[in-house]
Amino acid sequence: MDYQLLLLLWTCSLLPDLQLCFNFDMKNFKVFSGSKEAQFGYTVQQHEAGGRQWLLVGAPFESTGKQQTGDVYRCPLDTRNSANCSRLNLGILSLDNISERKDKMRLGMTLTSNPKDNSFVTCGPLWSHECGSSLYSTGICSRVNRNFRLSHTIAPALQRCETLMDIVIVLDGSNSIYPWYEVQDFIINILHKFYIGPGQTQVGVVQYASTVVHEFSLDEYQTVVDVVEAARNINQRGGEETRTALGINVARSEAFKRGGRPGAHKVMIVITDGESHDSPELVQAVTDSKRANITMYAIAVLGYYNRRGINPEAFLKEIKFIASDPDEKHFFKVTDESALKDIVDALGERIFSLEGHNQGRGYSLQMAQAGFSSHLVKDGVLLGAVGAYDWNGAVLKETKHGKVVPPKSSYQDEFPDVLKNHAAYLGYSVGSLISARGSQLYVAGAPRFNHTGKVIVFTLKNTGNLTILQALLGEQIGSYFGSELLSMDVDSDGHTDCLLVAAPMYYSHGWERGKVYIYSVTPQTSFVLQGVLELSDCCQNSRLGSALAQIPDMNGDGFRELAVGAPLEDDHQGAVYIFYGQDKTTQPQYRQRLSAASFSAGLQYFGQSLHGVLDVNADGLVDLAVGALGAAVIIWSRSVVQIQAKLTFEPQKVNIFNKDCQQGGKEVTCMSLTVCLSLDSKTKIRTDIGRWNKHTNISVSLLQFCSMRERATCSLCIHEKSLDSPVFIVESGRRRMVVFAQLENQGENAYRAAIHISFSPNLLFSSLLIKVPKLAIAVSYQVKVYVGFMSWPPFPTQNQSDIQIECYAEERLASQRNCNITAPFMKSLAKVGVILMEHFLIWNMSLGFIIISFNQFSD
Repeated sequence: MDYQLLLLLWTCSLLPDLQLCFNFDMKNFKVFSGSKEAQFGYTVQQHEAGGRQWLLVGAPFESTGKQQTGDVYRCPLDTRNSANCSRLNLGILSLDNISERKDKMRLGMTLTSNPKDNSFVTCGPLWSHECGSSLYSTGICSRVNRNFRLSHTIAPALQRCETLMDIVIVLDGSNSIYPWYEVQDFIINILHKFYIGPGQTQVGVVQYASTVVHEFSLDEYQTVVDVVEAARNINQRGGEETRTALGINVARSEAFKRGGRPGAHKVMIVITDGESHDSPELVQAVTDSKRANITMYAIAVLGYYNRRGINPEAFLKEIKFIASDPDEKHFFKVTDESALKDIVDALGERIFSLEGHNQGRGYSLQMAQAGFSSHLVKDGVLLGAVGAYDWNGAVLKETKHGKVVPPKSSYQDEFPDVLKNHAAYLGYSVGSLISARGSQLYVAGAPRFNHTGKVIVFTLKNTGNLTILQALLGEQIGSYFGSELLSMDVDSDGHTDCLLVAAPMYYSHGWERGKVYIYSVTPQTSFVLQGVLELSDCCQNSRLGSALAQIPDMNGDGFRELAVGAPLEDDHQGAVYIFYGQDKTTQPQYRQRLSAASFSAGLQYFGQSLHGVLDVNADGLVDLAVGALGAAVIIWSRSVVQIQAKLTFEPQKVNIFNKDCQQGGKEVTCMSLTVCLSLDSKTKIRTDIGRWNKHTNISVSLLQFCSMRERATCSLCIHEKSLDSPVFIVESGRRRMVVFAQLENQGENAYRAAIHISFSPNLLFSSLLIKVPKLAIAVSYQVKVYVGFMSWPPFPTQNQSDIQIECYAEERLASQRNCNITAPFMKSLAKVGVILMEHFLIWNMSLGFIIISFNQFSD
């Protein structure tokens, strides 16, 4: 008999498909459902805040009232509350003194968790604001604190509107003005020409004759409707004198301070129908106003002069003096009050042209869409702005000291103006990496550059100085090379080992399969193409690389792993591929495929977003979050173990002539086979030792046994890295397994002592039995394949004295029991602990295991 072949066949039957196995559990997962119309699941982020674990889910098409603002949901990952997700109502975010448009701003399209302070950043890149007749989509982001409240608004692309003006109308209300309603109509008509609103134009009115009255202040009304209504209520004050100098002085010294804004262009419009009675003071009044950077418009109404046949030459000279130079832009005259309506359009256009309208000129940041992508860095947040500089794109940064906006010239070498009509979309993705020298570098993708895509590696100082170090070029038109980026520290040494660049629309063999390029980072911080990740065994549109996520070491080899989304696979159901890390790169062959169909019927675009940083089910391994259309899925991980089998035979040589057994009434030759299984846990297995008191080390020791049947023996061997993490493999042919544990307290009396029991899903907890004076705990399990019920409360105890143990199971962890021991747990109650297990294995050699750990707390 070939013993080695027998061992190989037995091992393969024990672990089928070993070459593609991994430890994300296809049978244990949780699905959070939301609105498909709201695009719930577009982004996902595992997040810790308030001492709890959450899954943040972006829904960029969610509505707030009548506006489609977008929003973020939080879904609890523990069992203290319902598993339903709750909306954070972040669509209420707003900027003061801005005429904003939040409809369709897509809040939640970008979502980034910050574990350092338990905050997160979410962005709405299509947030817009009004500037005159234009609507600028500059984008907005908000930092949300650990209490899930909006704490700081980020809008680095926001610029002052050209229409940011404070306009004060100085209105002559003396007796000579007639009819008053014509003047009033003029005021109303010119107000309709102004872009009145927060961040744009404010209007105040003073009326003068012998004295001056403030009709309303600059900041009193924020809409055209309100200002016009206030203007309708302005009555003619009357007066025998026309003290124009007084009116100008009061407007300059008082009206512009009543709600005036720093940085706003100051405009004064003087309307009068006669020479001033305080003309000696007029020169100083006008001079002071112009020194205060007030642009003066002057309107001469000649009705009084024409009705009486008076020469208006002196009057017109005075009004021209009031108007700023040149007169042809700032001085107006009309024949009478009714003719005021004829200059409304001209006056409005000239005032609006003061700041210069951008129509016909190139855009800088007006359409930046900042926040299209986001990435947390050491000193702030990096934001992609795909619409900046005529959609060539840009990268912006927000720090606690303010915004960092590199000038357009920083990009000229790699994004020349001759190619600007291609709309490179720089900032579609952003990221950072740590060089071998420890310096922080930035990366940004421009997937439409020259139609093939480009990625730049650059430095960015907080002064705005951006220096491009290297550019990586795509190879296929329309592949969207650079739409997703990920820097990986594979060996966890604190330095970036490779940069992954996705081209999810890469076309191959008639399908849009997608491809991920792997660039190694040299010690000199240059990037060299090392290989690619692609799917050679599928013939369908996959868009591999639509999402990339680095996850911690899952298989115990010391290297971090990679998750890659392919949301269009399986007719848009989607899938996620897991790749091993290796040395300083990623293995080209995927190790596990997670298909949407395996988790829940009806899932679509599964894999459009990925994130894995938290251990959700408390097993010591990180679990994976996957976004889909209208859903977010948490997939639990499983421990990875290495099993070595050793077979020994007794006798070592078989004498076929020695008939030493009976079988079926015949004499046959028999032999004994001993199978020794050596188990090595390749990944961390959770054993919660708790907070040990230095005067107490409650201890437990473990031993396993295997029964004998006829002449065949079965011995179990275990390889333990430490006493804190024992795991046992047990024989087949058993319906019930019994575990014995004994405790010894060698120190002072213990309080809040606890036992934690974890077991594999193919076991069912059956009963608990306690014996004293040595605290022996017998725990019985049944195999899942048999229908049974938990016996609860536990079986009657024997001689349990004052010791009682109460066990309970958390709802989310059916394969665990937490048992509290009545306090105090006295000194020297038990001496040695032994665990005995018997277990029936389901189907063909499936595995079962038990983990027992002890917590002890002492006053």
